[in-house]
Amino acid sequence: MTSPSGTHDKPSAGDPLPPKCSVIEVHVGELKQLFNAIDPSPFRDKDLDPKAEEFIVGWAKELPRDATLALVVDLDREAGLPDEAAVLRDAIHEFFSQRAQAYGRRLRELFRVGRTSLVIGLVALASAIALGDFLAALMKGSRIGEIVRESLTIGGWVSMWRPLEIFLYDWWPIRSEARLSERLAAMPVRIRYANATGPDAWREDWPAVSPRGERASSGAQQRALDQAS
Repeated sequence: MTSPSGTHDKPSAGDPLPPKCSVIEVHVGELKQLFNAIDPSPFRDKDLDPKAEEFIVGWAKELPRDATLALVVDLDREAGLPDEAAVLRDAIHEFFSQRAQAYGRRLRELFRVGRTSLVIGLVALASAIALGDFLAALMKGSRIGEIVRESLTIGGWVSMWRPLEIFLYDWWPIRSEARLSERLAAMPVRIRYANATGPDAWREDWPAVSPRGERASSGAQQRALDQAS
C-alpha cells in the first residue's frame, strides 16, 4: 500500500517524513519478519526477507522516478527499545546500499564484456568481409563465389549481435535498478506502533542493540532489558 500522508494518529518513532512524499507502508507482526531468518550476519548487515524486498521494490517502481520515497512499518506491538527505529533504518539503508553497489559492479562487468565482445565482433566482421572478397575474386565472379561472400558477410554481422545487444539494450535496466536502490538507501524510515499485544512483546522480536546497531554483550543486553522494564 502507498499513502502520501504521514503516520496518522498511532504512536510512532523514527525519521520525520518529508511533506508530499510517497510513503510505502509495510504491515508486519514483528520487525524480524522483515529480515531473512537464515542469514547469520550481524543484525545491521542482515538481508531483507525476499518477500519484503520484492514488496518494497515493486511499489517503489510504481511511483514516479522523481518522487521522494519514505517507508512506514506498521507494527502489531508497542514500542520497544528507544533506538529500534534508528537500528531498523540503518539495516534497511545498508541493505539497499549494498544492493546498489552490487548493481554497479554488475554494470561495470557488463561493459567490460561488451568492450571485449565488440573487439571480437569487429575482428570477426573484418575477417569475414576480407575472406569473402578474396574467395569471390578467386572464383572470378561466379555465382557460387557471390553466395560464399554474402554468407561470410552475414556471418560477420551476426558476430556483432552480442556487443550491440549490450550497448543498446542490456545496460539501462541495470542502471535503473541501481538508481532505485540508491533512492531506497536514502529514504526516511518510521515505525508506527499498535497496541494489539502486551508491553513486553518486543523482547521476543527485537535484539538489544547499541545505537550503532551492534549486538550488545550478554551483560549489557540484560541491563537494557532491565531498563526497558
